[in-house]
Amino acid sequence: MKFFNLVGVMALITSGTVFAESSPTNASAAAHSDVHKGISLGPRPAFLVNDMDEGPLKEKLKSCIGMPMDANDFSIGHRGASLMFPEHTRESYIAAAQMGAGIVECDVTFTKDKVLVCRHSQNDLHTTTDILAHPDLAAKCSIPFTPANPSEGEKAKVECRTSDFTIEEFKRLKGKMDGADPMATTAEAYMRGTPGWRTDLYASRGTLMTHAESIELMKSLGVKMTPELKVAKVAMPFDGFSQSDYAQKMIDEYKAAGVDAEDVFPQSFSIDDVTYWIEHEPRFGEQAVLLDARIYKQKNWQSSLEGMKALSEKGVNYISPPQFALLSLNEEGDIVASDYARHAKQADIKVVSWTLERSGSLTNG
Repeated sequence: MKFFNLVGVMALITSGTVFAESSPTNASAAAHSDVHKGISLGPRPAFLVNDMDEGPLKEKLKSCIGMPMDANDFSIGHRGASLMFPEHTRESYIAAAQMGAGIVECDVTFTKDKVLVCRHSQNDLHTTTDILAHPDLAAKCSIPFTPANPSEGEKAKVECRTSDFTIEEFKRLKGKMDGADPMATTAEAYMRGTPGWRTDLYASRGTLMTHAESIELMKSLGVKMTPELKVAKVAMPFDGFSQSDYAQKMIDEYKAAGVDAEDVFPQSFSIDDVTYWIEHEPRFGEQAVLLDARIYKQKNWQSSLEGMKALSEKGVNYISPPQFALLSLNEEGDIVASDYARHAKQADIKVVSWTLERSGSLTNG
């Protein structure tokens, strides 16, 4: 990886500042296809570099500022450009491509009528959309809004799932920046909870998308695609819709759209989903990514070469851990590859690290 690509990645995963000269939703497909010809990072990468402690890395990165930028598959638009734009919206996906993402993610879940849609979680509509501004829809939520009781320290309660609504109802919603005020006593106040380290500057519109619509958009943007099959919050099978039906339908929509399997990196936290694709859709399964949360979900979990080889023997070619899983310190205090990283390499498994998280300033160590 060249350092100038790191500058581009910094812009993408912090969702820096990129300005479209025209409204993204009104841009033509032809204009979309040219989006990678003029990558625009905005001022945030230079700001971050100039704010670094002095040292060789800072000097190297400073020397790269102002260089022409190219799109790169190393840059993955996690939920689009989700620190700047409402996540998993048309506007967010376009912005990610404009910032140089070579691959863009649609997290895939489903509606009441089993239409696949792009949402980070099946039960996040109350924090990522304006659903509480639609009383008729809000009343259908799995847990309708109950105000907080500040005097008793009780938080507001609400849970709105995509599976509570038909696709027609889902499309009435507008995406907003992910956030809520848990101590709000009204639905309006609850929705005004964007964390201070994000911005509502570009949240005036947030066009929700079906998975199929996201495929067509990403084709027009010239980016590759990494759909993540999300864990259902409802019991499966759901009204006859089984987990294998769910996994298959996601792949079927790429096939129906004529997308080459080489341009798709299907993801899941479930090894069963990944092995399903490997067995039933081998061309797509070849690039299926196993998202690996074991390192922080299982206490004292340790990587082993045997474990990595066991995954490889199942046909897993890609694994995706959080970034900290790949690094360690040696006795001299130098940053080195972790056992996890070495074991993956020895097992001939490729690594696609999670992007930097969306958890605010990196001030807590």
